[in-house]
Amino acid sequence: MTRVIDGTGNDRGTTGRLGRAVDAVRWEANSVGRAARAAVRGPGRERDLLVQSLKAALAALLAWLVAQVWLGDPMALMAPWVALVLVQATVYASLVTGARQFAAICIGALVASGAQAVTDDNTGALVLSVPVLVLLSNWRRFGDQGIYAATTAVFTIASGTVSVEAVGHRLGQAALGAVIGVAVNALVLPPVHLRDVRENLAALAREAGEVLSAVAGDLREGEWDAQTAVGRLNAAERLQDRLDALRSARGWSRESLRLTSGMLRKLHRAPTEALPPEDEDERLGRITGHVTALTRSLAVAADEERSPASPDPEVLDSYGKLLELLADSCRAEADRLLGEEDPGDPLLDERTDAAMRDLHTTLQEGLTKEAGRGAARTAVLGTLVLQAENVWADLDPRARGR
Repeated sequence: MTRVIDGTGNDRGTTGRLGRAVDAVRWEANSVGRAARAAVRGPGRERDLLVQSLKAALAALLAWLVAQVWLGDPMALMAPWVALVLVQATVYASLVTGARQFAAICIGALVASGAQAVTDDNTGALVLSVPVLVLLSNWRRFGDQGIYAATTAVFTIASGTVSVEAVGHRLGQAALGAVIGVAVNALVLPPVHLRDVRENLAALAREAGEVLSAVAGDLREGEWDAQTAVGRLNAAERLQDRLDALRSARGWSRESLRLTSGMLRKLHRAPTEALPPEDEDERLGRITGHVTALTRSLAVAADEERSPASPDPEVLDSYGKLLELLADSCRAEADRLLGEEDPGDPLLDERTDAAMRDLHTTLQEGLTKEAGRGAARTAVLGTLVLQAENVWADLDPRARGR
């Protein structure tokens, strides 16, 4: 590799790497600052992370105070360690994780004690027990908690106390930490992931509207070509990432409502009835698919090697107007999902329906004029109109059957 030295004797490669490192540090610092401001500004993912982190610290502190200060146990390390890791994203996850972790700790302590009794040597006990426990940690029943069997064995052997009483102390401390960790997670602002579903639904509708609006602008300004079409198609395909995030949020919300009924429901940061129905996920998912199919059809129409006849500019202009109205409908849908009080354009549905009828009229007139020039134009325009109708039908169920 060639190294370039500038007139001051500096290595430009080194300077470039240093600059990139500084930029990376600055970007991370800005990200931390944005997250901190978001946590202070109002409810959101950043505040949820802050609350969960503080709860984990609280659980560890309480476990230490109970084990070391109140009970005076010389092996109090195990309780805060277990309590810390059991403040999970949901109460149900805390219980499942606690059961798995406690089982792993029990197995680790018992195997380590048995290995120490057989070998009567710390090194020999490590050699005999740790490989077996690391292999056992991959058992799917343990989930991601299996590694605690091996780490518990290391702690047990390193402490040099493997008597029945010592093992009992460790298991008792692990149980104490598990109880405190689960209790803190369940009773102190129990994590309920309802807001994430609503936010992802609204973001999906808004981002779909942004794609439609960008396509509409390109069509109406006459800047539609193969490269632009591919760029819009890529943007539409990225909606799948948001749809995946929505499905993940739905799963978290469903799990977070398990084991939190009765009195604990009253402590939710978001009301249970605020959770949008799962039918909304399917409907927004269909809209996402229609938008992607629409942009794909336009990309094919703009590709001279794949489409023998590009759409008429007049029809594309009408189509762009329709897509802009559909984009406005998507934005209105996002506002509705977020509970915005502003009703928006009260005539939006009527204007969109009128634009759809006008487009049909323009399309029919254009097809009549082009009847003698082949069916390729008919197929392209028909496909584009069909995808727009699909989007409109899922945005406004009343549009179906018109």
